[in-house]
Amino acid sequence: MADDSVAAVPSVHRPRTVTEVAEVVRLASREAVPLTVVSGGHGPWSHGPAAGIRLELGELSQVEVDGSTVRIGGGAVWGDVATTLAAHGLALSSGDTASVGVGGLTLGGGIGWMARAWGLAVDQLIGAQVVTATGEVVEASADAHPELFWALRGGGGNFGVVTRFDFVAHPLPGIAFSESRIDGDEAAVLKATRDLLRDAPRELTVTYMDVPPMDPSAPAGARLSAVWAAPEPDRLRAVMEPISALDGVQTEVTTPAYREVLLEMPAPEGEEPAAPPGFIGGNGLYAELDDALIAQLVAFRRSYPASVVFLRSLGGAIRDVAQEDTAFPARAANWFVLAGAFDIPGLIDDQTRAAIDADWSVIERGRLAEYGNFADTERPQAVSGMFSEHALSRLRATKAAWDPQNLFHRNHNITV
Repeated sequence: MADDSVAAVPSVHRPRTVTEVAEVVRLASREAVPLTVVSGGHGPWSHGPAAGIRLELGELSQVEVDGSTVRIGGGAVWGDVATTLAAHGLALSSGDTASVGVGGLTLGGGIGWMARAWGLAVDQLIGAQVVTATGEVVEASADAHPELFWALRGGGGNFGVVTRFDFVAHPLPGIAFSESRIDGDEAAVLKATRDLLRDAPRELTVTYMDVPPMDPSAPAGARLSAVWAAPEPDRLRAVMEPISALDGVQTEVTTPAYREVLLEMPAPEGEEPAAPPGFIGGNGLYAELDDALIAQLVAFRRSYPASVVFLRSLGGAIRDVAQEDTAFPARAANWFVLAGAFDIPGLIDDQTRAAIDADWSVIERGRLAEYGNFADTERPQAVSGMFSEHALSRLRATKAAWDPQNLFHRNHNITV
């Protein structure tokens, strides 16, 4: 294809209907130009390539409630979903940031505040409307195109453009929320948290975050936040007592609306948001948060001023789904762990970059798998670490059936 033909194709498309999505997909296929699909969120592929077609789904953001069934447009964000569902006394296990797109989070698995209570986002998914690489619109479910449906539940955006997600929502009369500021021994807090979560009720999900000054949505320092999936502050206070009783820990328990605990990202400046700074490090799904891993994480954060350590408890309802039932790579994991540093010019030099990378290499050795939703660059060589060997083989077969020309490759790309 000649370069002038690529330039002649409009770079950004914002369809309002499924038919228009199909037309854009057929255009990209016919013109053989790169296609980037962007749902409503702020993931790494929201910064699309200069050439080719950028398909933005933000206009497809409807949220329709029919009993406990919720139909959500592929361009919706979780904050809007939570607001709509709250009016019906319902909720879904979603991400922890309001501006995260339903599409990106769900297709990658979907770890969130209600994961231990209700499972991953994909565990609540019962159907999807998909525009395929040929521009055909199909409905996928356990009964219709079951292999495609299986692949969508954790296999990413490799198989088509999902224009509608169908979920089963859960009754949620309210929640309790605690936040513990940690001014003492971070390792002691992490060990106590690990011990607590081994036998904690499913209603409890916790997040540990130790960050430098970044923005109001993530205050600097170490914090442990917890959501209890019921409006029972006294119960949460009692469950969290082993943590709040530690020296240097100050805990506050409240009963906000579920939507209120979803973080707000700072509004981007300018019409085209700037790409975030580089990130040196990575993430993993871990079976256990042992003493050695805790020591490595605490030392990592103390060593690099621009570093971040983030953990989320898993287990609970996530394990109710068999490993082979979705493409999510590690149902046996009890912890999600992220550690890394922002590659800020003038703050980090080559020697520091090498040191950060070496320290992360030690941390990642014990992981069961990498979680694709927190991997922010296209690394084809890393895809095998995001899925089990069996799942990757099955995903490749599904890719061959639905997208043999690899039209949908701007993702953690699964090739035939």
